[in-house]
Amino acid sequence: MDAQQHGFRLVEGYRVVLASNSPRRKELLGGLGIDFEVRTLSDIDESYPDTLRGEEIPMYISGKKAEAYKKGMADDEMIITADTIVYDNGKVLGKPKDRVEAVSMLKELSGHAHEVITGVSIVTKRKTVQFASTSKVYFAELTDEEIEALHLEQIAKEQARSEEIAEYAKYTKTKKYAEEVAKEKLGLVNENEI
Repeated sequence: MDAQQHGFRLVEGYRVVLASNSPRRKELLGGLGIDFEVRTLSDIDESYPDTLRGEEIPMYISGKKAEAYKKGMADDEMIITADTIVYDNGKVLGKPKDRVEAVSMLKELSGHAHEVITGVSIVTKRKTVQFASTSKVYFAELTDEEIEALHLEQIAKEQARSEEIAEYAKYTKTKKYAEEVAKEKLGLVNENEI
């Protein structure tokens, strides 16, 4: 059974709601051939306990998002929430606040590997399923000139959050650790797509 057939079986009898405005997540879910609607809520608290590590963090946040949506969901709905982090040396790298922080972050990522982790929650009235997908991203050694060229705020923010890995694909190689197609399709880019 291919991923698309498996996807249809999983959502049979449900109206699927993607709780995200992410163009990439819309593309990935649409690629499974599943009909869905997009619904977003504002002001969902994305904080997490500082005792969490790695995959626990985005799974916790996607779970909080799912709980926020679950309050108003219909019996025939399936809500999909997700959260993505960049995890480097045991810490989460958030959006840079300014140019100086963006350049510092690029220097920190330069020349070594970090992880991009997406936590996903799939929720119905009766059941919640969570999983995480981790991509190891190898960042090439960048010169100061390359870092300066990349410091443009929009690009730096996207790189720091790894929302659009393809924007800096020429500087990276990704290797998927997830084996399941569903994880790949709901997670991030694999090396064949960049």
